[in-house]
Amino acid sequence: MFGDLMGNMEEKKAEMQKKLAAFEVSDTIGNGAVTVKANANREILNVSIDKSKLSSDDMEELEDLLLTVMNRVLQKAAAVEAEESQKMVSDLLPPGLGNLFGGK
Repeated sequence: MFGDLMGNMEEKKAEMQKKLAAFEVSDTIGNGAVTVKANANREILNVSIDKSKLSSDDMEELEDLLLTVMNRVLQKAAAVEAEESQKMVSDLLPPGLGNLFGGK
């Protein structure tokens, strides 16, 4: 039984990574100056900078905006990953034990 569960776990993990790659999250900062897109595997997919919306050529400002928006988008990705992981754990448990770890 547990051998099947562990084998199934590796398969589920691979499925989860594929599923998380399909979830995209994004965030924008600086009145649209910087937009970052990531997937729920916490991989940055795209960074878009609209120079016309930046106040100047101040590289420090741009760096601050990038750090802030990247951290926010990675937090969103982590939240999606946690939710999907919880669903996966609940699905792996025998019927009736899904609420054991706070599942629905």
